[in-house]
Amino acid sequence: MADQSSTITLNIGTQRVAAAVFDSSKSGALVLKAYDDEKILADPATDAARVMQIRSAISELVGRIGVKGKVRYAISGQSVFIRFVKLPPLDDDNIEQLVTFEAQQHVPFPLEEVVWDYEILEAGGEKEVVIVAIKGDALEEVNDSVNETGLGTAEVDVAPMALYNAFRAAYPDEAEPVLLIDVGAKTSDLLYIEGNRFFTRSANVGGAAVTTAIAKEFDVPFSEAEVHKTQNGLVALGGGHTEQLDEATAALAMCIRNAMTRLATEIPRTTNYYRSQHGGSAPKKVFLAGGGANLPYAKEFFEEKLRLPVEYFNPLPAISVGSGVDTDRLSKEAHTMGELVGLGLRGSGRSKLNIDLVPAKVGEARAAEKRKPFLLAGAALLMLGALAGGVFKWQAANTAREQADALKGQADKLGGPAQGIESQLKKEEKLKEVASIYIDAERGRVFWLDAYSELANAFASEFVWITDMDPVAAYDPFAEKPLETAKSVVKRDFARQTYGNEGLEDVTITIKGQGRRDPDRKVAAPVNAVRLKGFWLNSKSNTRGQNVVYDLLAKLKENAKEGGSHFKFSLERDGKEVALENSQLVPKNDAAPAEGEYAAAFELILPLSEPVPYQ
Repeated sequence: MADQSSTITLNIGTQRVAAAVFDSSKSGALVLKAYDDEKILADPATDAARVMQIRSAISELVGRIGVKGKVRYAISGQSVFIRFVKLPPLDDDNIEQLVTFEAQQHVPFPLEEVVWDYEILEAGGEKEVVIVAIKGDALEEVNDSVNETGLGTAEVDVAPMALYNAFRAAYPDEAEPVLLIDVGAKTSDLLYIEGNRFFTRSANVGGAAVTTAIAKEFDVPFSEAEVHKTQNGLVALGGGHTEQLDEATAALAMCIRNAMTRLATEIPRTTNYYRSQHGGSAPKKVFLAGGGANLPYAKEFFEEKLRLPVEYFNPLPAISVGSGVDTDRLSKEAHTMGELVGLGLRGSGRSKLNIDLVPAKVGEARAAEKRKPFLLAGAALLMLGALAGGVFKWQAANTAREQADALKGQADKLGGPAQGIESQLKKEEKLKEVASIYIDAERGRVFWLDAYSELANAFASEFVWITDMDPVAAYDPFAEKPLETAKSVVKRDFARQTYGNEGLEDVTITIKGQGRRDPDRKVAAPVNAVRLKGFWLNSKSNTRGQNVVYDLLAKLKENAKEGGSHFKFSLERDGKEVALENSQLVPKNDAAPAEGEYAAAFELILPLSEPVPYQ
């Protein structure tokens, strides 16, 4: 399992999702500790289920590699809008404003509807900016697929930029202009790299187009055509290359060649655009990357069509490989790992391009984290200021009393100032009470936000969903009937309350006194637990059945052991810390739903790590 210092990376493609875990060695080298991938069928007919397929693939990888925490992931180039814009010579102070103006001109959507970022490129003495944008709802959909597997989001990159970072690290001495062709499932990214100059464009031809051509040519389903391509396919070459093949294989090879020719003819057009519009040079060498480049004779095909030397891209020189990684597999799949290596370099601070598309939820969480130190510092300053003012006024009051004793004859003259000082002290106490309320309220607000986030991460399962979250007070798990002690602080009919009516219950507890002078008194009970109600899926796909609820509870217990949790699962009883049993935390979890029922109900009661006042 990756520790907190590890960099977890994820490359989310159309037909393949790959994950890797990197650590940094003492010498600063990036070390690959784990690597795996999961295939997705890129059938155009299944596009509607693509999000579920991606989520399932990520979940499988997370389970196999055994990672948790925040992940840096890359989305495919076809999902984003990329534009390269030359900037006029301006002071650095004006660049932010100028780039925003350029983004408004070039991004085909209102900026408030997109998530965008940019990076300044130094190209031949000129300043050029690459602007990357994606529709906000599309990014949230992908990010939810990642977060629902239990992973948080550290950064969101784009595949061509991650690939560029890997190339620059793996080939630092490459001086000639090169073309890196990343043959994906639906599109192929063309990366032109020339020193510090960089340009990329996507061509709408990839491995899925080849499979579609096979399906159409031989009148077979897409899935069957994919099997033919991966098991028997190869790219036919010119000069009678297929004469030695049997008729069926030769026909398949020619079909693949015709489909790949669409990509080969797109490359010269893109090269001409790069040279004419961006002042770049024609490539002298070609590198092949991506799963679509796995077909036999793909390298020779591009050499024939482009008339340039071609080799497979290998990002592994940029990293070291840990002892537990299958090196034979890496050598075969190295050309598909560029994005993962580029993302790993982001985690070690060695990347050249640093695009970060921040989903709205991630941006809000980052802002909340930044505000916490200021809120705590402000509260501390407020208390220090109040304390300093109190000390000053206390000293003034003492001085006044001493002067009053020494100058009894002037008591009438000094009586007025003394009363004023006493009045200010009373005002100060009231201000302290008000400040304390605001501080407690802010702490409570942040507490509930973070507690909800912890629950959301733990309950990231497609087999469990929550229908009700109810804060309760006075909960005692050691009582004879613990459920009866948990009092909801929210009225059940609060949604129907008219304006001005209280929506909270008046839950009190009794504080025992010491006798007649100190009688028993009732005080408002703070919220000390949360009651969750929901359902677990009753289907064959949920192989864990009702135990999926206990699996999620185990995640929360594990978080509590590591510290920093908003819940606790051991309470003090008779001076000893006693661990709570699952039966005390899961009072209701139907073991046997009725036949044909889609879901079964469950209920959890989770004690809070600290009581939270609500009145």
